[in-house]
Amino acid sequence: MGAQGSAVLDFGAFPGKSDASVAVTGQAAILSGSLVEAWIALVATADHSADEHLVEEMTVRAGNISAGTGFTIYGVNDDMVSEPDSARSKVTTLREPRLYGLWNVNWVWN
Repeated sequence: MGAQGSAVLDFGAFPGKSDASVAVTGQAAILSGSLVEAWIALVATADHSADEHLVEEMTVRAGNISAGTGFTIYGVNDDMVSEPDSARSKVTTLREPRLYGLWNVNWVWN
């Protein structure tokens, strides 16, 4: 294993945004072909409980490796808000809601 650690995705103040990223630097031994993973950590932040970290519908990915420097972690909201369209008697997806605040993520590369 090359290294492991944690970072914080910041979606900003309410109402937030649908995606966020954080650069992980200081990884002098990382290579362009290294394998990098990231996932939501079930650890509370000032904005969200550990339980919220468990149930939030968010995709977390790592990529954009810079050899000798680090990589980037990306978080994207997967949740969609749907409401009935009374004119068509169907459910219509209106928008992708935003996440807000700080979310803990763990990472590892090798």
